[in-house]
Amino acid sequence: MTSPLDTLPKIGAPATRALHGAGYTTLRQLVGVPRSDLAKLHGMGPKALGILQAALAEHNLGLG
Repeated sequence: MTSPLDTLPKIGAPATRALHGAGYTTLRQLVGVPRSDLAKLHGMGPKALGILQAALAEHNLGLG
Protein backbone atom coordinates (compact mmCIF):
# COMPACT_ATOMS: atom_id res chain seq x y z
CA MET A 1 0.00 0.00 0.00
CA THR A 2 1.30 3.45 -0.88
CA SER A 3 1.59 6.08 1.83
CA PRO A 4 0.84 9.76 1.09
CA LEU A 5 4.49 10.34 1.96
CA ASP A 6 5.55 8.16 -0.98
CA THR A 7 4.24 10.62 -3.58
CA LEU A 8 4.39 14.36 -4.11
CA PRO A 9 1.24 16.45 -3.69
CA LYS A 10 -0.32 18.03 -6.77
CA ILE A 11 1.74 21.13 -7.51
CA GLY A 12 2.50 22.87 -10.77
CA ALA A 13 4.45 21.08 -13.49
CA PRO A 14 7.47 23.45 -13.26
CA ALA A 15 7.75 22.84 -9.52
CA THR A 16 7.38 19.09 -9.96
CA ARG A 17 10.10 19.09 -12.63
CA ALA A 18 12.34 21.15 -10.34
CA LEU A 19 11.92 18.65 -7.51
CA HIS A 20 12.52 15.65 -9.77
CA GLY A 21 15.58 17.35 -11.26
CA ALA A 22 16.98 17.82 -7.76
CA GLY A 23 16.33 14.17 -6.93
CA TYR A 24 13.18 14.56 -4.82
CA THR A 25 10.48 12.14 -5.91
CA THR A 26 8.56 11.63 -2.65
CA LEU A 27 7.19 13.90 0.03
CA ARG A 28 9.17 11.90 2.60
CA GLN A 29 12.46 13.02 1.01
CA LEU A 30 11.59 16.67 1.70
CA VAL A 31 11.41 16.31 5.49
CA GLY A 32 13.97 18.68 7.00
CA VAL A 33 15.13 20.12 3.66
CA PRO A 34 15.59 23.86 4.16
CA ARG A 35 12.78 25.84 2.57
CA SER A 36 15.40 28.28 1.27
CA ASP A 37 17.13 25.46 -0.65
CA LEU A 38 13.89 24.45 -2.34
CA ALA A 39 13.06 28.09 -3.12
CA LYS A 40 16.29 28.31 -5.14
CA LEU A 41 15.12 25.60 -7.55
CA HIS A 42 14.07 26.98 -10.93
CA GLY A 43 10.30 26.60 -11.16
CA MET A 44 9.66 26.42 -7.43
CA GLY A 45 7.44 29.27 -6.28
CA PRO A 46 5.84 30.32 -3.00
CA LYS A 47 2.54 28.58 -3.81
CA ALA A 48 4.24 25.21 -4.39
CA LEU A 49 6.31 25.62 -1.24
CA GLY A 50 3.15 26.31 0.74
CA ILE A 51 1.46 23.21 -0.64
CA LEU A 52 4.49 21.08 0.23
CA GLN A 53 4.68 22.51 3.74
CA ALA A 54 0.95 21.93 4.29
CA ALA A 55 1.22 18.34 3.04
CA LEU A 56 4.09 17.67 5.44
CA ALA A 57 2.24 19.36 8.32
CA GLU A 58 -0.61 16.87 7.88
CA HIS A 59 1.89 14.24 9.08
CA ASN A 60 3.40 16.43 11.81
CA LEU A 61 6.47 16.93 9.65
CA GLY A 62 7.98 19.99 8.02
CA LEU A 63 10.65 21.55 5.91
CA GLY A 64 13.88 22.63 7.55
